[in-house]
Amino acid sequence: MAKSLTKIWLGGLKRLISIQAQHARDSVKRTAARPARPTGKVSAKPKPVKPATTLRSPGKREAPRPGTRESRVRPRAAAWASGTWTRSFHSAPAAPGRLVNHLQYGLYVPAAATAPMPLVVMLHGCKQSIDEFAEGTRMNLLADRFGFAVVYPEQSKHVHAHRCWHWYDNSDTAGGAEARAVVSLVDALVAEHGFDGERVYVAGLSAGAGLATLLAAYYPERFAAVALHSGPAFGEAHSGIVAMDVMRRGARHDPVLLVDQAIDTVAYPGMPAVIFHGDADHVVAPANAEQLTTQFLRLNGLIDAAGERIAGEVREERKAGVVTRDYLRGGRRVVRLCRVQALGHAWSGGDDAVPFHSSKGPDASALIWEFFKHQRRPTRVQETEGIPARALSGGT
Repeated sequence: MAKSLTKIWLGGLKRLISIQAQHARDSVKRTAARPARPTGKVSAKPKPVKPATTLRSPGKREAPRPGTRESRVRPRAAAWASGTWTRSFHSAPAAPGRLVNHLQYGLYVPAAATAPMPLVVMLHGCKQSIDEFAEGTRMNLLADRFGFAVVYPEQSKHVHAHRCWHWYDNSDTAGGAEARAVVSLVDALVAEHGFDGERVYVAGLSAGAGLATLLAAYYPERFAAVALHSGPAFGEAHSGIVAMDVMRRGARHDPVLLVDQAIDTVAYPGMPAVIFHGDADHVVAPANAEQLTTQFLRLNGLIDAAGERIAGEVREERKAGVVTRDYLRGGRRVVRLCRVQALGHAWSGGDDAVPFHSSKGPDASALIWEFFKHQRRPTRVQETEGIPARALSGGT
């Protein structure tokens, strides 16, 4: 068994490397085929303009100098748009085995927005930096348009060589500590900047989606909704080897049973969720999207322990290579699944000049915000019990 699981892990790693290599070759071909545009200046080796970032230490803030990075796809998009992009770090609670637990992050605040602003937490995938994730998703452009802030926590290479979040291990030495660090960062930013604590949302890609699921499962009082793109099913993997198996095949056990074993679903307050996945994803199998959908139907009280629907209605639409399935309760959308044909392991409708993002499919960032903006979770403390109120409001 150990030998076969090792082969599964190695096979998954080879497919991931192959996808990255093919993307690099395609990028080189597109760059070589694209004619140079006259600029009026003579330059032997034109260099791309990279976004400028600032790094500040606690208590000191430097004025950022945002730059522009032109995309190879239309429309051209500067990931930092017209707002303020700040790189910094947060001193998270100490974790076992870590004397210092600093969480690096980037924060984008739009130039013109009214307080208190909503906050979107964006969790990158493996082998991604937060700069690439911001560029590829173009979430900051939406922040400018709709007036919300975006924070990008960044996994350290000292913790994982490929910047993967430990989504499969909720212990205090791995994924559990990472989730707690993100929650601590969110609390600090809400307190410092006055963001709207009732409108904090979390989204993730691949391993980032796995960590977003942990946050939604174990810290539901902090987030009003969750978005999972190309993410693995919850609850089965507790080691790297089993994680690779889940990514390749999906969970082998009943997804409802996995949720019921990990969470008190009776007391759980519910969590609106939107799930994206490419049908041509050979890194995280599309079966994971169906299983995640089932798990969030359970967490939102729409199905029972046997997986039978006990509330709400279902609407499905097939259009332009996208299958969209909405689960509604009282006319409001609670869970949405979007499966995109011909899309691999990449962010739908993103900037395909950036690895793990594709121009194929609908604009996932825009659809995620459209889902998020109708969700709100009250965070007022009940004086009699001293605990956060957990009732959900809003919805579409």
